[in-house]
Amino acid sequence: MRISDLVTKGFERAPHRALLRATGAFRESDAGKPLVAVCNSYTNIIPGHAHLQELGRIACEAIREAGGVPFEFNTIGICDGIAMGHDGMKLSLPSRELIADSVETMLLAHRFDAVVCIPNCDKIVPGMLMGILRANIPAIFVSGGPMAAGRDVAGRFLDLISVFEGVGARAAGKLGDSELLEIERRACPGVGSCAGLFTANSMNCLCEALGMALPGNGTILAETDERRELVRQAARQVLVLLDRNIRPRDIVTRKAVDNAFALDMAMGGSTNTVLHMLAVAREAGIEYPLERINALAERIPHLAKISPAFDGENRWHMEDVHRAGGVSAILAELAGKPGALRLDCLTVTGKTVGENVSGARILDAKVIRPLSSPHSPRGGLAVLFGNLAEEGAVVKTGAVAGGIESFRGPAVVFEGQEQAARGILAGKVRPGQVAAIRYEGPRGGPGMQEMLEPTSRLAGMGLGESVALVTDGRFSGGTRGLCIGHVSPEAAEGGAIGLLKKGDAISIDLRARSIEAKVPARELATRRKSWKPPQPRRLPAWLERYRELVSNASKGAVLNVPRPGLSRRGR
Repeated sequence: MRISDLVTKGFERAPHRALLRATGAFRESDAGKPLVAVCNSYTNIIPGHAHLQELGRIACEAIREAGGVPFEFNTIGICDGIAMGHDGMKLSLPSRELIADSVETMLLAHRFDAVVCIPNCDKIVPGMLMGILRANIPAIFVSGGPMAAGRDVAGRFLDLISVFEGVGARAAGKLGDSELLEIERRACPGVGSCAGLFTANSMNCLCEALGMALPGNGTILAETDERRELVRQAARQVLVLLDRNIRPRDIVTRKAVDNAFALDMAMGGSTNTVLHMLAVAREAGIEYPLERINALAERIPHLAKISPAFDGENRWHMEDVHRAGGVSAILAELAGKPGALRLDCLTVTGKTVGENVSGARILDAKVIRPLSSPHSPRGGLAVLFGNLAEEGAVVKTGAVAGGIESFRGPAVVFEGQEQAARGILAGKVRPGQVAAIRYEGPRGGPGMQEMLEPTSRLAGMGLGESVALVTDGRFSGGTRGLCIGHVSPEAAEGGAIGLLKKGDAISIDLRARSIEAKVPARELATRRKSWKPPQPRRLPAWLERYRELVSNASKGAVLNVPRPGLSRRGR
């Protein structure tokens, strides 16, 4: 018996079938065929999603050819780049929860048998993953694909981060208006998720390692015949998953999450992946402590430096990773290191990770380095602990330039991103200092704004290698430099970052995985007694509810609601 039999079989379901017939998508010959959802995130305000209508049509055609009955629905989507630098960014991370809820709602209410998910950017990928893990019907992911990198008049590569950093350079007098305009015009040459290893492309690559997407999902460029063919393959494959009854929770196990983080370490992906993978693990019923990430980093070498990270004079992009062999080549290289990957994990191909990557190889050792010459023997992400982050903080070590492994300096404290962005442009952060931006956590923001404006302004003003930044907020995947985010507990729940004063020494040690405020414990206790959270301002209704329910970043910023049926600690 199929799930959809509850709406398509028996005389009692004649009204249901009448409604399905009215759509024009359910035909006389469709009786007895499985109902397959196409969960699309098309919207033409996001460049990574503006072309997804076509991919949705391709998926529907392939599903029908493979013997299913396709029905397409859409989720919302927010472009973090467009939402950046104003209150719209407060809604970006919360949108992940709305997407998860809407996917779960649509799949369960209409009794779909299987689903093809077509996401691409930012919170849409993890939101869909969370939703399909709740519904737990056969599912496959196929993203819209990355954007090609832009080029300036001299032929040098550009991407969105070039524009953000150009604003900082313009503010510092290093760039004129006409030069900034030229970068703006050339940085994003067409549709697709932004060209570097930012959050969208990080998550689309991780879907391959997690087992929820076909090889090539993270790196095949948008608007190519190769991408269109991948959509057809994914749509056909979901019927195979249905026949074999392979479901998301059969694939997304603790070992599979290990594989996703292993790829993350090897590529130096966005710090946001930590936030999202913790949330995905929770929906799969998996306990995944942050300490496990550091343990992985110790045995996973950093093999690729992709924009925003620089590899010497080179700034590689997703098209370069694809040309060099893609995610499969990275996983195949990691497979040569004992204990680096869990090769027996099941994937949506119906085969294991090991079988999927067998025969893959590195085609350009400048882009993807071999195990014999990694950028670093440790992975490109780390979790720091200390009195400033007792529950953890995250740093993209792979994007810290100049081999910096430790830093100590006095704090310059900012009450929120907007104050920090203005203060940086006004020259309030100087070499040797630590910019501390607080009350931007999941609850304090609320919504945990990305800090791309402050970080890109520091980089554009030439301060990227001489200052550090610490926040209970989060960063764009495009952030580079010594930037530590996700500080937990956050300021709004009484965390130590809310007790900092101007001039307090902050010590960061990447080797020791530590972050400390050099303030005596007795002094911090005294400050805590007099600490009061700021008066919350009135918010849109959804953000009011979100603020009341959300957990901190160390728990994935998930909503604190009971999930009694999801405990699977042994997986």
